[in-house]
Amino acid sequence: MPDSPPNQLSSQDCLVALMIAVSASDENLRTSELVKIQSSINMLPVFAEYDIDRLKETAQVVFDLFEQEDGLDALFGLIRDNLPERLFETAYALACDVAAADGALHEPELRLLEEIRYELNIDRLHAAAIERGSRARHVT
Repeated sequence: MPDSPPNQLSSQDCLVALMIAVSASDENLRTSELVKIQSSINMLPVFAEYDIDRLKETAQVVFDLFEQEDGLDALFGLIRDNLPERLFETAYALACDVAAADGALHEPELRLLEEIRYELNIDRLHAAAIERGSRARHVT
């Protein structure tokens, strides 16, 4: 997607941006979280057509937004504008997997997951099932 305007994200960029946002939410990008993001991109069908070279650019968008006062609102605006509704639960599931990747959920991650649930209008029961699945996949 090289000719996209700067505020235009592909569906996959949106998914990646949310995963990076969850990892960066506590100001500590853990190796286990970065490995989870990388493996999700490498293994999941939703990323089959994803240009891996966009990862760094998408991460920079997230970092730049996090430096702004209303950056999280801007990020969610980009997500709502560019992510099809059919991928909202996928986005939440990926975010939960990144949050659970290091075996501990930290307060900033929990707050961001709550915000993602709200912004993407994830049904409470569906959210609980997604969270349970992430917990089960990452138990040690």
